[in-house]
Amino acid sequence: MWPVRTCACVLLAAVVTVGIAAAEDPPPPATPGEAPASSSAAPGASAVSLTPLPSDKSVPSPAPPPLRVVTLAELERTAAAHQPQILAARAQVGIAQGELEQGRAPLLPQITATGQYSYGTLHTAAGSSAATISTIGTNPSGFWSAGLSGTQLVFDFGQTPERFRSAEQTLDSERFSERATLIQVLLGVRRAYFNARAMKDLVGVALETLRDQDAHLVQVRGFVQFGTQPPIALAQQRAAVANARVQLITAQNNYETAKAQLNQASGLISGTDYDVGDEVLGAVDGEEDTLDALVRLALAARPELAAIAKQHDAQEAIVRATKGAFGPALFATGSVAEVGTNLAHLQPGWSAGGLLTWPIFQGGLTVGQLHQAEATLANIDAQRSIEKLQVRLDVNTAQLVVRAAKATIVAADDALANAREQLRLAEQRYATGVGNIIELNDAQVSFTSAAAQLVQAKYQLASARAQLLAALGRP
Repeated sequence: MWPVRTCACVLLAAVVTVGIAAAEDPPPPATPGEAPASSSAAPGASAVSLTPLPSDKSVPSPAPPPLRVVTLAELERTAAAHQPQILAARAQVGIAQGELEQGRAPLLPQITATGQYSYGTLHTAAGSSAATISTIGTNPSGFWSAGLSGTQLVFDFGQTPERFRSAEQTLDSERFSERATLIQVLLGVRRAYFNARAMKDLVGVALETLRDQDAHLVQVRGFVQFGTQPPIALAQQRAAVANARVQLITAQNNYETAKAQLNQASGLISGTDYDVGDEVLGAVDGEEDTLDALVRLALAARPELAAIAKQHDAQEAIVRATKGAFGPALFATGSVAEVGTNLAHLQPGWSAGGLLTWPIFQGGLTVGQLHQAEATLANIDAQRSIEKLQVRLDVNTAQLVVRAAKATIVAADDALANAREQLRLAEQRYATGVGNIIELNDAQVSFTSAAAQLVQAKYQLASARAQLLAALGRP
């Protein structure tokens, strides 16, 4: 009796299949809300966009034009040119450049031109405070004066030169900080890009799942109409199709959201009407080396450490400059002027000399400034030690994630192959009447989960390699 039933089911499956394929013999009308059967497609299909699924009674619309594909290299260039974090870092370099120019100014001659007119009995000619010309008369009169005065720093125990050297080191530090910002911004772009690509591949997985479920629905409907399957099987399959549609809508929305996040990471001001490409991040040079070897490379290349080293040098110069404030400062001075009551007949005059200033007592101001400078230097040294520990952690974490992701991809590939075979066998068993709808849907769920797991594993590997590049100080 069993062989007879099996043969009948096989014959019925063949009849249903032929009925689906024959154009002149369309399948029975579907219940409102059910999707028509469609062919299976590989996950990860490009040009995926949020488009409503057609109903059974709708007229198929022409396919939309393919979206433009944005590459990772294009987004990296956009970020390097327009990302606000990089623009802010470049502005900091400009600020440091301005401070360097200000620090150089006291080392150069300071020349001032003055002009003056006064009326009265006491007149002081224009010029420096160290060389003035004063006249006293009995009758009020107008008095004209014009002149130039200048000073030149001769020696101040290193106060001004050391502050200039500090500004030079600060400028170098800001340049290294700009490079560190660039590396972190590129890391964010790469993570966002590979996340968007993963979301795109998950849309492909959801599309394939929906098409499989639609095909199963047509098959189940035929079995129920011929009476070889109970009506509950049709209800279960309709629920599976609806769930597959929900998963597709969610996957499409996640893809659009991921592209919006990619826009933010790269500083791209536009919509999400594009597709990400299928680029991958190849193996990082040295990713299989020992941890100590990679840490040595990172310590030598990380711009954060170079920036802190320059900050240390700059602060050391500040300490030396502060110590110089305990000594005097010597300036050379000079001035020339023309004075008189008649603008057409001014009398020339000049003076030259030296100026020595020495703050004898300022209430402990210089001592407090020195203590502050030395404490700041100690803080910078502590920050350098913290950064070295962070570099080691970054390298160790990235290397471990790379290794785990590579092993996960191997396992996920195997799981997907087995899930695909499980689904194929379940479809055969159901077509011959041996299996049931629960077994078929379980196999479909397993296949979908395995495909999504492989997508996530590939994203983890790409993201981990991007993290390793950043940990090694490579853009």
